[in-house]
Amino acid sequence: MRAAFGASTHTSGSFQAPKRNGANVGRVEIDAYLDRLASDEPVPGGGSAAAIVASLGAALVAMVGRITARSSKFVAFASTAEELVRRADVLRKGLHEARERDERAFTAVVQAQALPKGDDSQRIARTAALQHALAEAANAPLHCAALAGDVIELTLAIAAAGNTGLASDVGCAAEFGAAAVAACAYNVRVNHLYMRDEAAIARQSSALAVIERDAFARATAVRDLVIAALARG
Repeated sequence: MRAAFGASTHTSGSFQAPKRNGANVGRVEIDAYLDRLASDEPVPGGGSAAAIVASLGAALVAMVGRITARSSKFVAFASTAEELVRRADVLRKGLHEARERDERAFTAVVQAQALPKGDDSQRIARTAALQHALAEAANAPLHCAALAGDVIELTLAIAAAGNTGLASDVGCAAEFGAAAVAACAYNVRVNHLYMRDEAAIARQSSALAVIERDAFARATAVRDLVIAALARG
């Protein structure tokens, strides 16, 4: 829906879209990542992919914010839109780091599983390493889930601008954030199956429940706004 605003808006110097060195750079990076994801290697996996999905939502929020901020139709919302763009760009960076953290965490699990277990001392060392790695493998997607929830929060805020021409993009951003929260939750819980630290499981489960509750409520609110904006007649 960008075309609806292309000819009627002006570009603010501080809110120009980031420049890319070559038209195909983004495509090559995405294809390379998807090739890795589709391989028979255990890393990257679902947690890493969830961070990518959430970052797509954050990028859409930034796009909507930039277009809205430079539109003469939304002058009263311009400063709010600029702040939402800033926060969305910070989130994208955080989600990039969260993706890398998730990949490191699961790599550590794989490495711990490969440790020798020929005698009691080796088995004890392996168990300790594996339990430590599993705790971080659950913490990583928990952190990513919180960031994905923040993406949904931003979509609800940017939806308040009432930019109907970009309502579908706002809806997509919220759905990407919600999907990422759900995906991260799966990755937290699968590690809980193998963790032995019940206190850590309880803490993580409690934190995850709050994230899921807030994400569901905000995503539902965005869906209602978008459906109303896109209704005909």
